[in-house]
Amino acid sequence: MDRYLPPNHPLNRVHRIGAALFGLGLVVFGALGFANQLAYFSTSGDMVLGLSSNGLLSTISVVVGLGLVVAAVIGGLVASTTTSVVGAAFLLSGLVNLAVLDSPLNLLAFKLPNVLFSLVAGMLLLFVGLYGRVAGRLPQDNPYWRARHHEEPYDDHSPELLAERARMAEIDELAHAELAVAEGHATAEQLRMVHEDAVRRAIETRRELYRREREQGRTWLAQNSPYS
Repeated sequence: MDRYLPPNHPLNRVHRIGAALFGLGLVVFGALGFANQLAYFSTSGDMVLGLSSNGLLSTISVVVGLGLVVAAVIGGLVASTTTSVVGAAFLLSGLVNLAVLDSPLNLLAFKLPNVLFSLVAGMLLLFVGLYGRVAGRLPQDNPYWRARHHEEPYDDHSPELLAERARMAEIDELAHAELAVAEGHATAEQLRMVHEDAVRRAIETRRELYRREREQGRTWLAQNSPYS
């Protein structure tokens, strides 16, 4: 996959920057928890950067944060997948800890601001990790689309090349429409496409015939002119 997503690709930069920023934030949050010497398994917790924390949450924050930073350094599919997985874990953590607030099972010392942060951070991480990767219909110049279809990567994103690829996609769609018409199960849209293509071809053929007739007429006049 990495050969389809080079380091200078915009999607790769989004994945790496997002993973690095979230990772560094978690490392700072966890380090401040260690600096405050928080009780490791306290269910009440102490405030760090506006959020409740204990020693266990500080440890998890540092470990996950370092994982995101390493993924950002590697980049590519690793950064995208790691960020997405951590985002899903944040969402799950927010929901689970919401259910155990103010109970002995609140091992991470979560309070309502922690739950809200976890849910928001999870959605943002999922957005960053899946950005340009998951959609109803990815464009054919998307690196994830190309990897999924095992097409060769290319670095030329010039308007001419993109226009040529769009034209080839239209030709491929027209070929499927003509096959559907021949087999008798074409949709109304496919019938319209085939009809418009037939009209266009007829116009082009007529223009070509007119052009040849004019050229032949000019040639005959040149050969039979009394001044030649």
